[in-house]
Amino acid sequence: MTQYVYRFGGGVSDGGKGDKNLLGGKGANLAEMASIGLPVPPGFTISTPMCTTYYDEGEQFPQGLRDEVANGIAHIEGITAKRFGDASDPLLVSVRSGARVSMPGMMDTVLNLGLNDATVEGLVAASGDARFAWDSYRRFIQMYADVVLELDHGAFEEALEVAKEDRGFTLDTELSADDLKALVAEYKGLVEAEWGKPFPQDVHDQLWGAVGAVFGSWQSERAKVYRRLNDIPANWGTAVNVQAMVFGNMGETSATGVAFTRDPSKGDRAYYGEFLINAQGEDVVAGIRTPQYLTKTAREEAGAKAASMEEAMPAVYAELAAVFDRLETHYRDMQDIEFTVERAKLWMLQTRSGKRTAKAALKIAVDMAEEGLITRDEAIARVDPQALDQLLHPTLDPRATRDVIAKGLPASPGAASGAAVFDADTAEKRAAAGDSVILIRTETSPEDIHGMHAAKGILTARGGMTSHAAVVARGMGRPCVSGAGSVSIDAKAKVMSVGGREVREGDTLTIDGTTGEVMAGSVPTVQPELSGDFGTLMGWADAVRRLKVRANAETPHDCRTARDFGAEGVGLCRTEHMFFEGSRITAVRQMILAEDETGRRAALAKLLPEQRADFAAIFEVMAGLPVTIRLLDPPLHEFLPHEETDFADVAKAAGVDVDILKRRAAELHEFNPMLGHRGCRLAVTYPEIYEIQARAIFEAAIDVAAASGAAPIPEVMIPLVATRRELELMKAVVDKAAKAVFAERGTTIEYLVGTMIELPRAALRAGEIAEVGEFFSFGTNDLTQTTLGVSRDDAARFLGVYVEQGIYAKDPFVSIDVEGVGELVKLAADRGRATRPDIKLGICGEHGGDPASIDFCESVRLDYVSASPYRVPIARLAAAQAALKAR
Repeated sequence: MTQYVYRFGGGVSDGGKGDKNLLGGKGANLAEMASIGLPVPPGFTISTPMCTTYYDEGEQFPQGLRDEVANGIAHIEGITAKRFGDASDPLLVSVRSGARVSMPGMMDTVLNLGLNDATVEGLVAASGDARFAWDSYRRFIQMYADVVLELDHGAFEEALEVAKEDRGFTLDTELSADDLKALVAEYKGLVEAEWGKPFPQDVHDQLWGAVGAVFGSWQSERAKVYRRLNDIPANWGTAVNVQAMVFGNMGETSATGVAFTRDPSKGDRAYYGEFLINAQGEDVVAGIRTPQYLTKTAREEAGAKAASMEEAMPAVYAELAAVFDRLETHYRDMQDIEFTVERAKLWMLQTRSGKRTAKAALKIAVDMAEEGLITRDEAIARVDPQALDQLLHPTLDPRATRDVIAKGLPASPGAASGAAVFDADTAEKRAAAGDSVILIRTETSPEDIHGMHAAKGILTARGGMTSHAAVVARGMGRPCVSGAGSVSIDAKAKVMSVGGREVREGDTLTIDGTTGEVMAGSVPTVQPELSGDFGTLMGWADAVRRLKVRANAETPHDCRTARDFGAEGVGLCRTEHMFFEGSRITAVRQMILAEDETGRRAALAKLLPEQRADFAAIFEVMAGLPVTIRLLDPPLHEFLPHEETDFADVAKAAGVDVDILKRRAAELHEFNPMLGHRGCRLAVTYPEIYEIQARAIFEAAIDVAAASGAAPIPEVMIPLVATRRELELMKAVVDKAAKAVFAERGTTIEYLVGTMIELPRAALRAGEIAEVGEFFSFGTNDLTQTTLGVSRDDAARFLGVYVEQGIYAKDPFVSIDVEGVGELVKLAADRGRATRPDIKLGICGEHGGDPASIDFCESVRLDYVSASPYRVPIARLAAAQAALKAR
């Protein structure tokens, strides 16, 4: 028979100690604290599998569980010598949630359960404190009505405030027993009026109502959002912890508090926390009263007058400090602790590994390793790679006021304020004049690249986490909020509407690419600092990782940023972005409009010196390192105007008639350009395009080698190959250009020709493609699209629902679909190596900066991952963690 209830406390343990999967984090740690002799109120845990069973059985409790819970209550009664529902000396319990991982504030808690009109009188008699008893009863009704009965919390708060105002009081603690007794009567009236029934008096009904509410909170909207943002599977469920109440609201010798064994913001080795005398735990976090500091030092540094716990309760504080040290040594991590003092006796209610900022995480990990508490490998594993984003981008000042008007997807981290602009040209002009601007677009395209580069931040109404805007913004290190579906953008009128408010061009906006928030006005930002701990930990990580880490970069600035962050080369240089710069777009359009090869070559000749200069600038920064350059990939129509008003200007610049330009645009129009005339298909049709690009690459490489003495290593990548023959044709074009340049310059350099594997057919035929290609770079953005048959720019509309319903564990454009796309990558890697054992293998899609995807890359033994420059440190740390797991 399946066991669902596990007891703890009083020298009893039903097993499962330390098993967070079974008991949840809170339950496992309560059992463990009890087992090492710390003062823990007795209780029991209903395990996480019951949460799944509860939903599977239509939100009903099986009889077996009711019998086990009855035994759990008897366990608490035996230790406390109190009886649940006893009118003379009642046992009261707390009912709390406890998932496998900490989800602070996401799920529900009920305190003081077991009080009713009879037991409150027994509590008065047993405690000798009528005020305490009636205060506990009013708290219980208020919490139960909110959490279990789902009544309006505000009505109870208002009644409390009116009660204080009528008596001229400011604090809850000023209310007398009679005041609180009257408030209980008022609360009960509110319940009956709103719920339609009297407040439940049967303590067992109360208990099962609270247990159901805790399980119910697992499916609350806030919990779902938290799980989605933190990649917590919905099928994990939550445990329920039922525990004997201890009371911090029994007068001046009682208190409650929350503490950390180290500073969770800075990481300093100093106790950090707050407490309140004559209060219950919810008071500390609810902000009803101003908490007092835990230590005298913290109080003095803050200039506060109210006594610290160290001063007000020195003996209990000394006992608590000893517990802090014991718990940190036992768990070998910084602990987040909840405690209660009942009439000078200390009780421990919770311990868990504490949430911390990225800066604190680095410091704590490094310090603990240097203290000998953990190993260096454990220190590497302790820091969440994604959290490093906090260190690499500006963040909003947490003390500043925010006027949030919309929310989208947190597509690229960091925060920025600036004047709203609605087109790329305006963004570039205003930025050149010294203005900070936020570029607002329905969605971006390669044509917007100059404006995106000029803007401080980017906001789009459409597009997902791997949309054009998101990918390019991350590569540039620009904050970006994408897919803000609630906003309506009129680019012609230059106005954005949302919720009845309008933002016009020039109005100031702030975006937070870490949270997805869009705010009216300017919100000050703070610049993060990379501490010495960052360098120390990254050095340890580099020493253990196997995977190389490159960057997706196509400008010298991006390359310098990447090298500063430790990149070991460029894994993807997209050449199409270079074609939009300055006057080049005119030459590209002339090439597109040319009637024959001669005309195309004449236009391309204008681009040669500029392409050569682009590559030379990149090679100079990356001297001695490999640089993978993807030849032209997008369909030609992207270089032509899209708006009617632009055709005349473009025709004039290109020196052609408007009608000719429109006809050519119509000819190039494609119903599904993602699967159309792009990538190597362009060069099969017009090989001179790749020929001129290859010539620019080799001429630049030789120039840089001669000037610096450190030869770059170009890796020429042919995009969208599906067959061996396509790559064979394109390699011949590149090799012919190389041979010509080497003959002209009288020197040679090392280079490779390979392909981007981004089509399922290419993965399946990788063995024969490897006969020609010297490297494979998996373009996992497009490979995901073509494998799943899903457009990444449109997927945001439904993928959230897919993840919630378990169709995909995570957004497959954010974290690689291991079972589908991953299987193709593994297959291609195996077949490629079988043909060419020394073939170089890497990925260059956005997955290259995702820790879970990097873990997969380690498992299939790829040689490198390539990420946007600001994600290079994330990839370095994730690669080290993947290597440690693989040992």
